[in-house]
Amino acid sequence: MALTTFAAVTSSVLSLGLLTVVQAPFEHAFSARNGAHLAVQFDGSKVTTAQAAATAHAAGVTEAAGPYPVAAALDTTIGTDCSTKDQAGHDNGPVTVTTRPDLGSTSGMDQLALTQGRWPTGPDEIALPWQHYATDCFGESVVFSSLPGKPSFRVVGFAGSVTDSATAFATADGFARLTAAGATSDEQMLYRFAKAGTAADIAADKQAIAAAAPAGAVEAGQSYLTARQQATGNAKAYVPFLIAFGILGLFMSVLIISIVVSGAVASGIRRIGILKSLGFTPAQVARAYTAQAVIPATLGLVLGTVSGNLLAVPILDGATKQLGAASATIPWWVSAVVPLGTLLVVGVTAAIPALRAGRMPTVRALVVGRAPRAGGGQAAKRLASRLPLPRAVSLGLAQPFARPARAVLVGAAVLFGVVSVTFAVGLESGFNKYLDTSTSGFNIASKFVIPTADVGVPWGLYGPNDPRTPHLDAAGVAAALTGIPGTKAAFGSGDSGATVVGAPTGGEPAKVFTVTGDFSWTHMELLSGRWYSAPGEAVVGDKLASAAGIHVGDDVTVVQQNRQLSLKVVGINFDTNQGDYTVMTDAAGFTAAGLTPRIDQFNVELADNIDGTDWSTPAAAALTPLNASVQPNSGGGKNLVVITMGALVATFTLMMIAVAALGVLSTVVQDTRERVHDLGILKALGMTPRQTVAMVLTSVSLTGLIAGLIGVPLGVAVEKATLTPMGNAIGRHLPPSVSHVYTAGLLIPLLVGGIVIALLGALLPAVWAARSRTATALRTE
Repeated sequence: MALTTFAAVTSSVLSLGLLTVVQAPFEHAFSARNGAHLAVQFDGSKVTTAQAAATAHAAGVTEAAGPYPVAAALDTTIGTDCSTKDQAGHDNGPVTVTTRPDLGSTSGMDQLALTQGRWPTGPDEIALPWQHYATDCFGESVVFSSLPGKPSFRVVGFAGSVTDSATAFATADGFARLTAAGATSDEQMLYRFAKAGTAADIAADKQAIAAAAPAGAVEAGQSYLTARQQATGNAKAYVPFLIAFGILGLFMSVLIISIVVSGAVASGIRRIGILKSLGFTPAQVARAYTAQAVIPATLGLVLGTVSGNLLAVPILDGATKQLGAASATIPWWVSAVVPLGTLLVVGVTAAIPALRAGRMPTVRALVVGRAPRAGGGQAAKRLASRLPLPRAVSLGLAQPFARPARAVLVGAAVLFGVVSVTFAVGLESGFNKYLDTSTSGFNIASKFVIPTADVGVPWGLYGPNDPRTPHLDAAGVAAALTGIPGTKAAFGSGDSGATVVGAPTGGEPAKVFTVTGDFSWTHMELLSGRWYSAPGEAVVGDKLASAAGIHVGDDVTVVQQNRQLSLKVVGINFDTNQGDYTVMTDAAGFTAAGLTPRIDQFNVELADNIDGTDWSTPAAAALTPLNASVQPNSGGGKNLVVITMGALVATFTLMMIAVAALGVLSTVVQDTRERVHDLGILKALGMTPRQTVAMVLTSVSLTGLIAGLIGVPLGVAVEKATLTPMGNAIGRHLPPSVSHVYTAGLLIPLLVGGIVIALLGALLPAVWAARSRTATALRTE
């Protein structure tokens, strides 16, 4: 009982706590700062300020603010004046700059929050969110490296918008410095709508705004739902499977308590009679048997509450820090309501058989002396005896029919165990498939070729547009690889340094990867559409497509060093190895448009009969003159969130299996003790210890098989209902390779899992029955 309540309370505290805490900081900040449901960026060359302002009267709009000037996707670097030399001059990523009449206003929509320093007051000052600048360099400069003249600003404050409507804030004069240096100024409007609860609502609202503006004027729209997902996604991904385990654990607790207390009552009838004859009232007897369940359950409640709170801290830390929350702990009321509610369920469950014991007449309890021997199932025994099976086996097969209610309890315990195992195996398989699928493609290779200057150097010191960042001579490396014996296939790729107009401004910046060569051998998976086949086409990552509302057939605008290129989206890709928000396009299309493709890695596939060491020697000779080096494939990176989920699933599953087996154990022990006299007769007639074991184990095998046949489909259904919401929580649509994990090779062993759990639980009672002495058993009356 302690184990079941521990599992139920741990998972329930975690799930309810995560659901409450990760949502609360964002919802509180969004409400307190009157956040915008949608921030829309209009093309400054296609709309006037008055036309942008007029969209405030579009259908569904309840409140609007703006227009504000905005300059999106401007590349930045940390100034060389940074006192931390390891950071000085390094890439700082793209930012979206805006200005407002009163940056520190505490009224109106999308009130900005200052977390450190002050607001800019001069044309050479700027405020950034803390996530978008090295905190050790606060007070030093940030350089807009993609603009001619590379204007610099001193970072005087850390500030941000709750919905990431912009990621840099300057004075009007400061913004004018950027536009004078070549930044493109667009118009931004902020809106709140009557209906904005779902992504479909936001999409409809965005269409209404587009209809109210000149054709083609809307460049991008940033939804508050995307900002909320970025803040809470990883933590909320835990909730669906924790809820499932919490429900399973609670049902298991109820079942095990029913089994244990009912068994105690059934086997202690004579003791109940003695207690009542000594003056115990019915209420006292009931309390005594209820306490047998409540006391160990309370231990499980306490340990489960502590465990749930401890496990929540590392999960919540990232989500709360992003929104500036001071605490990463589960609310006290969750730690009170969950265990108290579970204790109430435990108490009521235990009280039902305990009250039956209290109401039992004293004389009847004393006369019975022990639990009455089962006398049913005679027809089943006769039928089983006709089967061509050993007598011990046929007796075991008939036993469940002698006490059908008890067989149902055994079946229910096994059923929940099978559901838990099937559910867990599906989740673990899905997690592994997710890792394999999401890190394939760019990580599939026998060997990698990278710039020699990058060997042994920490990744990401400088941005892809920084002249200090080495890149490969794509044409030269491709030609050299073709000439090396044993090269089967190769393709090159790299971060072009471009970003995407309309990509979410919070979280990880969007990246545009330019690719050269055929990568079909990597089997990267598309969710929809096709791979690009002509210049001007692109494939967009699933998470970027979901966040920005991009669909196959849409156009996306990418910006590199203040130069723009429109790409037609022809496919949605699942691969996430290169980042959350990605675009892939052909390097030749970049070149044709006047942009610079950058290749910093070649993936090489060797022929089947080629040894990697033997291939590397001529490869080094051919690639060294090109400042390129061969590197082994050390495998993809590990996703800590997925690994943590897998560990939690495995832990809860082992607890559920143990609890299911203990439920079977308790029931079989009770049944074996009641039949000890019958066992003595059978042993006197010649039944060997081995046959006794076989009989007891067989008595639960049929029940375990039936429970397995029912439990596996239920477990599959629970997994299907859980995995998709987990993907949605992190903004991803799962491909069939991840969501369809149950194969025949996986289901068949699961179907016999019920028998395995039943046998595990019945093994100890079977051994006890086999070792009991015949004379002792015969004297038991």
